[in-house]
Amino acid sequence: MEPRHVSGKDHWYHETQSRTQHSDVMPLVPEAAHVDDRFLLDLALPDALFNASQRWLSAARLLAETLFPNVVTTNRLRTFSAYDRLSTALTVAQVSGVQRLCNHYAARLAPLPGPDSSRESNHRLAQITQYARQLASSPSIITPRARQQLDAVGLTQHDVILINQVVGFVGFQARVIALFQAYMGFPVRWIPGMPVQEDADPGLFHDDCAPWHTDLASIEVHQANTPQGEALARWRHVPELAALAPVLAQEEIVLNRLGELTDALSFAHPLLPLSSLIPARINGSASCFHYYSSQWQGASGLPEAIRNGERAIQAWCHYYPCEQAVAQATQLLTRAPDRFSAAQLNPLFEQGLSIPDAITLLAWSALTGWMNRLRIALGCEQQLT
Repeated sequence: MEPRHVSGKDHWYHETQSRTQHSDVMPLVPEAAHVDDRFLLDLALPDALFNASQRWLSAARLLAETLFPNVVTTNRLRTFSAYDRLSTALTVAQVSGVQRLCNHYAARLAPLPGPDSSRESNHRLAQITQYARQLASSPSIITPRARQQLDAVGLTQHDVILINQVVGFVGFQARVIALFQAYMGFPVRWIPGMPVQEDADPGLFHDDCAPWHTDLASIEVHQANTPQGEALARWRHVPELAALAPVLAQEEIVLNRLGELTDALSFAHPLLPLSSLIPARINGSASCFHYYSSQWQGASGLPEAIRNGERAIQAWCHYYPCEQAVAQATQLLTRAPDRFSAAQLNPLFEQGLSIPDAITLLAWSALTGWMNRLRIALGCEQQLT
């Protein structure tokens, strides 16, 4: 039975069927649509923290403007409308449970006319919503078949790249907002019954892993137009983007913004691989996990412990309290950003991490989650036999 569509998207949880009438519909918090900062959604940070984070926050703000402009022009190759983008964003916000984010995307979506009420349009929107929810909540269950289902309802390759970037961005945004709210001592307001993301199957993380590859059309330098070629040349040597860039370059503006964010957040810190290994293990990105395992230069045995799960991590961390604080904070921020609070953040400061370093490490873990989802959704990570 198809879900009944109620009049208006005046709550976080929206139905998948569209409607023709869209007047007199108001979200619960209509003013949430009108913000000066579309990334932090006008969350006011202390000056010292804002200044320390300004470079990567500026890059994230540009991404928000690029992915969610006020006007979206569609064509034969790019069918993902403003409604599609904001509907997808709201779905991801719902999964995260971060109230500020849900209010914002619900308020921006509410006044937009939905697609026509034909069976084809309803099926397309339902498929988009299902895909976004699965990728946001349980990325390891996404398979090439999920991408084929998007193709079956008329999404082009440009659309597929864009929907994955939207899901990745909003998931990153949710975790950064949760992180800053925790630093500022905001109370946790998670929705009862909201599930916590489960760890991916450990079978994905065998010692040997084939190189990541994709069956999507990739752009080679000699085939690219000038903007695409410039984007490829700029980002193909960045480890996090090297394999993805030939695919993502089809939407080169978004690739450039993502590359700028990656560059701005990346910094030399011995615990950076740890903050990447945890989300890669939870989300199920074997290629990311193996790369950051090779980057770990700390005490031996950590990647193996993370591979083996929660108990192994706790046992390994028994003699390493700083690594334990980072691991525990990263785990909860990855699994349930709506439950993240000062109780997870303050132990990092108590272990001697500076405020900017602690914030950047956890923001980097959120960015890693975005990269995990891009690799899972746009390619294949098979174990060697």
